[in-house]
Amino acid sequence: MPTYQWRKSTYSPNSSNCVNVATRDGVVLLRESDDPDVVLTVRPPALSAFIRAVRAGEFDRTLNE
Repeated sequence: MPTYQWRKSTYSPNSSNCVNVATRDGVVLLRESDDPDVVLTVRPPALSAFIRAVRAGEFDRTLNE
C-alpha cells in the first residue's frame, strides 16, 4: 500500500474522528481517521463543485426528509 502525506483538515476537531486529505497525481484523496482503510478519490473540479453545492445549501433539504 502506498504511503501518502496525509493532512488533517483544519475544520476537524482535536479528536480521533478527523477528515484527512492527501494528493496524488492530481487527484485528491479523502479519508476519516476512524476508518483509514476507506479512501475516497476525487478530482479537484468535482470536489470544488461539491463544496460549492454544500455551501449553497443544495443538500440542506435532505436533512428534513
